[in-house]
Amino acid sequence: MSADLFDLDGRTAVVIGATGVLGGAMAGALARQRAVTVVMGRSAERGAERVAAIEREGGQAFFVAADASDRGSLEAARAAILDRTGRIDVLINAAGGNRPDATLPPGADFCRLPTEAWQSVFDLNLVGGVLLPSQVFGEPMLAAGSGSIINIASMSGMIPLSRVVAYSAAKAAVLNLTKFLAREWATRGVRVNAISPGFFPAEQNRALLFREDGSYTERGGQIIGHTPMARFGRPEELSGAVVWLASDRASSFVTGQNIVVDGGFSSVTI
Repeated sequence: MSADLFDLDGRTAVVIGATGVLGGAMAGALARQRAVTVVMGRSAERGAERVAAIEREGGQAFFVAADASDRGSLEAARAAILDRTGRIDVLINAAGGNRPDATLPPGADFCRLPTEAWQSVFDLNLVGGVLLPSQVFGEPMLAAGSGSIINIASMSGMIPLSRVVAYSAAKAAVLNLTKFLAREWATRGVRVNAISPGFFPAEQNRALLFREDGSYTERGGQIIGHTPMARFGRPEELSGAVVWLASDRASSFVTGQNIVVDGGFSSVTI
C-alpha cells in the first residue's frame, strides 16, 4: 500500500458542523492528513477553539461562519473559501440533530406528533444538513471535475429506532439522497457517500445515555446490551472512514455507499 494513499496535501476540506464533538474530530483527522480544513458552523468562539486545536497539532485550518439552512449564508461562505484557497475538494455534511417534541416517549401517541416539529427535524437534517450544502459546494466540485461529499447519516436511518421517529426518517432520507447524488454525479468526477455512526456520546445525546454520576441510563444500558463491542464509540473512531472516503486515491471507485461505524449494533437482531 502506498504511503501517501491517504495524504490530502493540497486539498481543501469543508466540514460543516466542525464546532461539534464528532464534526470536530473529523476536521482534525482531515487536517492531520495535511488538508487545509475549513471549520464551519455558527459559533465563532467554538470555531476558534477547534482551529486552535488543529493548529496545535501542526495542521492548517480556518473558521468560516455559516448557517447551513440558509443558501445565501452558504454561498457567502463558499466565496470566502474559494477566495482563500481557490478550490473545494471535500465536503463533510456533519450538521444535524433532533428536538424533544419530535420524539415519542413510551406511551405517546404518534397521531399527536406535531407536524411542525417533524418538519423542523427534516429541515435541520435533510435540507440544511445535506441538500443545500451539497448544491452550493457541489457546484465548484462539478466545475473542477472532482470532489468527495461525505454525508453523516445515522444507524437509525437504516434501522428506525424507538422514540426518535422524525430523526430516523430524516436520516433515512439522507441515505436516499446520498445514493441519488452519487448516481447523478458519478460520471462528473464527484463521489457522494455516507457514514452512519452508531452511538457516540456527544452534546445532544449525553443526557439520554448517562446519569449525572456517570452510570448508564436505562436507554444507555439497552444500547450497550445491544452492541457486540459493549461500549459506545469514541469520536476518533470515525477518522479512518472519513479520511478513506475523502481521499481520491484511497476510494476512487467508491460512491453511493453507506459506511457503518457502530461497534456491531446493526448486526444484532435478538
